[in-house]
Amino acid sequence: MAHKQSSEDRLSPSSDTEDIVKTLAPRLSYFAAVARTEHVTRAAHELGIPQSTLSRALVRLEQDLGVELFARHGRTVSLTPAGRTFLTSVDKALAEVGRAAESVRADADPASGKVAFGFLHTMGSETVPGLIRAFRADHPGIRFSLVQNYGEAMLERLRAGELDLCLTSPIPDAPGLVARRLDEQRLRLVVPDDHRLAGRKRVRLSEAADETFVTLEPGYGLRRITDGLCTEAGFKPRIAFEGEETETLRGLVAAGLGVALLPPPAVPRPGVVELTVTGQRAVREIGVAWLDGHPDTPPVAAFKKFLLSRRGKLLSEWTRAEE
Repeated sequence: MAHKQSSEDRLSPSSDTEDIVKTLAPRLSYFAAVARTEHVTRAAHELGIPQSTLSRALVRLEQDLGVELFARHGRTVSLTPAGRTFLTSVDKALAEVGRAAESVRADADPASGKVAFGFLHTMGSETVPGLIRAFRADHPGIRFSLVQNYGEAMLERLRAGELDLCLTSPIPDAPGLVARRLDEQRLRLVVPDDHRLAGRKRVRLSEAADETFVTLEPGYGLRRITDGLCTEAGFKPRIAFEGEETETLRGLVAAGLGVALLPPPAVPRPGVVELTVTGQRAVREIGVAWLDGHPDTPPVAAFKKFLLSRRGKLLSEWTRAEE
């Protein structure tokens, strides 16, 4: 029976790399321990396994590789030239595994672990720095890996396991994701300060039906919201420019290139007037999303709890805008 088991686990000359790694990997630490001690009994004692188990593992390792790794001298062993060559790579592989294990343990440490956090461009100047500053008041050792991007790109990175959490808008409703609403911003119609509507405080979006718009590129959440609101107001916007940053759009509005539907800026910008949109619910909701069923490390769980505690107060009063 033992002979049958050994033959089943043997590698054939046609074995691919995956088969080789799967078969050899469990025995590498055994090989390294014997190479270091040059004594099977001593190595078995250090590893906490029976000597017979270790001896069989070494024999099968040599059989699988098709080379002799050790020269036997009674109770002691020494490496053959092939064994010394193999040990060099094995030591590097085991060291890399050790570093990887230490890294993931460090990232999961409750006091000093890491959170991979994504957020929208418009959250970067004020909201996210304020959140991290407040969170780190109670968790000073926790580290952040930050990604700033548009919503769809962040959700893709979330699905790929590159992010633990992300702030996004619109709030996604998709299989495999969990999302919670945190806050909302009223969107304003931003016009040049010499525009025909600049003297107004409030405006219906339909009054801008004949205007040229500057917007974010397709794929951005705010662009989808803008298109939807314009459709609801009874028109399709004429687009003069599609960009990636809302502050770029404000600059182009100030230059007279068009008007824009935007959330409030972190700091008021000269050259434009921001009008409250009436007659329809012109808002964008901000939410936090994560992978459904994905276990959280202690740092991620702590930051998620913190974000959820900020419902309704995620944004500053200025960037949330007046009701």
